[in-house]
Amino acid sequence: MIWHHSRSDGERFLDIKRSGSQPSTKGSLEYFTGSVRIDPLFQACDPARAVGASVTFEPGARTAWHTHPLGQTLIVTAGRGLAQRWGGPIEEIRPGDVVWTSPGEKHWHGATATTAMTHIAIQEQLNGKTVDWMEKVSDEQHSNLPSTSKEAARS
Repeated sequence: MIWHHSRSDGERFLDIKRSGSQPSTKGSLEYFTGSVRIDPLFQACDPARAVGASVTFEPGARTAWHTHPLGQTLIVTAGRGLAQRWGGPIEEIRPGDVVWTSPGEKHWHGATATTAMTHIAIQEQLNGKTVDWMEKVSDEQHSNLPSTSKEAARS
């Protein structure tokens, strides 16, 4: 990726983040259930606020319930996943799907029980913060799929 930035002295420059140049991290057990790998992609310089990462969830792995102060965009790149907003149905997400979560919308997302899922997550910082974490999603909540989604998850 190539970005045009301005330094504090006003001079513009390019910032290229080479693939694999930033270390992967494991998703914190405080905020994730199961095995999750986070590969940072970018963190914009001021005055920009965007932050992006590629996140891989192994089968059954998922986020805790959370919100984003300025919303979040997910772009599913591999596998099969699930996403749910508070009070809404669990939705299946697949490669090529783009998921927008409104600012302050309580939600979770992750892999299906049997298939890993990778997405690119993009969100903006508000006062340096991109997410507010809440309680974990229970196994019962994660497996509470409508019958049509359960059949699709088996295929």
